[in-house]
Amino acid sequence: MSTTAEPAAIPTERATEPHRAVHGRLPSLTGLRFFAALLVFGYHSSFALPALNPFASEGVADGYRWLFSNAGWAGVSFFFILSGFVLTWSARPDDPARHFWRRRFFKIYPNHVVTWVLALALLAGATTQWWQAVPNLFLVHAWVPEFSVFLGVNPPSWSLACELFFYLCFPLFLRRIKRIPSEHLWRWAAGTAAAVIAVPTLAYLVLPGNPPMPEGSPASVWQYWSVYMLPPVRALDFVLGMLMARIVVTGRRFGVRPLPAALACVAAYALSLYVPWLYALDAVFVIPMALLIPAVALKDVSGRPSILRSRPLVWLGEVSFAFYMVHLILLNVVRELIGPEKFFGTAAGIGVLVLEALATLVVAWLLYVAVEKPAIRHLGRTRKANTA
Repeated sequence: MSTTAEPAAIPTERATEPHRAVHGRLPSLTGLRFFAALLVFGYHSSFALPALNPFASEGVADGYRWLFSNAGWAGVSFFFILSGFVLTWSARPDDPARHFWRRRFFKIYPNHVVTWVLALALLAGATTQWWQAVPNLFLVHAWVPEFSVFLGVNPPSWSLACELFFYLCFPLFLRRIKRIPSEHLWRWAAGTAAAVIAVPTLAYLVLPGNPPMPEGSPASVWQYWSVYMLPPVRALDFVLGMLMARIVVTGRRFGVRPLPAALACVAAYALSLYVPWLYALDAVFVIPMALLIPAVALKDVSGRPSILRSRPLVWLGEVSFAFYMVHLILLNVVRELIGPEKFFGTAAGIGVLVLEALATLVVAWLLYVAVEKPAIRHLGRTRKANTA
């Protein structure tokens, strides 16, 4: 995704050339990515087991854990919808599938390999079995309905297994979605969102209630895996993002502004704290986030002012993938350094969280400049692009 802060051109499609569009840059969405990564950071840092929550006061610790109890799930839903939106927005009609797959593979896989090695070396090497580590390395672990596999080694990497599936399917998805008449796109988007909401209902009705999830979660491993982890199910979020991009690109009416969409996301998060657990994994977030992303994109299209386009936020968005990949490793390393029984008062605990976030940001920047950018530049480009 392009991350420069220039105003975007208005996307248009001519009736006689349905596959040609003028796509502008969307730096505001890049800036927004970092806030989604922070949600995941807050979710993991609020854990009681392992003791990543730094607060000594039981009331403060419980409050922090409650506040961020669904934040990780919200962040991942945002990333999946955003991925479909941005890839569709930036798709080029003359781009061969193999070139697209190459760029996307070298966008995600080098960071994954480095963090896989770091996680094994620093945290999980003594307890991880080969049948847990190997599927993780090859990004097929989200297909395995075993808790120690799909959340093994570096747990956030499960989402990359889903993204890899999305990338493989994207050329086919795009061809099919481009055949949908523009006047029917809203209907397809509504149907896709309805399918996301229906998934947890089916899981409650059809799937077994055992074995239970660890830590007393109110669902079985099978229910959790099928609703939250299974790549074809999560592809619904990705396809919804694609449909929303097509709605904007084809000039369909979109009257939602960023602020109301953001407030709807906040309301959805508040609702997620009270709905049945499986609905809080994705279903409750999907509609407001599917509205927020094009609403923010259209600020760039129109050139309206946006703080998300500021240089610091765009930079934070650029390193957000690396931040996402290293944050849980850093949180566990810091916990080991300070000791498993060491907790802090409220002010000191907040200071610990800030320092952990800053340390994660520094490591993420190093990963971005030393691994991610060089891999994209030297490995992700095709030969023609390299010689141009």
